[in-house]
Amino acid sequence: MKKESVDIRWVYQLRIYEVSPEKRDIFHNRFKNHALRIMKRYDFEIIALWESVSVVNFEFIYLLKWPDIATMELQWKLFLADEEWKEIKKKTIDETGEPVIRVTSRLLNDVDYSPDFNP
Repeated sequence: MKKESVDIRWVYQLRIYEVSPEKRDIFHNRFKNHALRIMKRYDFEIIALWESVSVVNFEFIYLLKWPDIATMELQWKLFLADEEWKEIKKKTIDETGEPVIRVTSRLLNDVDYSPDFNP
């Protein structure tokens, strides 16, 4: 049986950050005032941002859109190596401790019967 090729129009990346409830405001401040600005520098296309409350901690969830996996991997590498980002992250950790407990990342491919998703 011949395997069907998958026509990937875009790569969607779902990111879920589990954050300490007592550091929620610290996390939001760092993401909103620093991470978003620096991500823009590296052409991150953020589709949407959400917050979800779990049993113990809260989750910050966002969806990214990439043209392909190679671009996604390169842009993440550049972002994580950015000197300004590394300094901001270090300052947060030194002053208050790291607010993020765990990060989960998933790549999402639409199935052939999915409704069109064109944010």
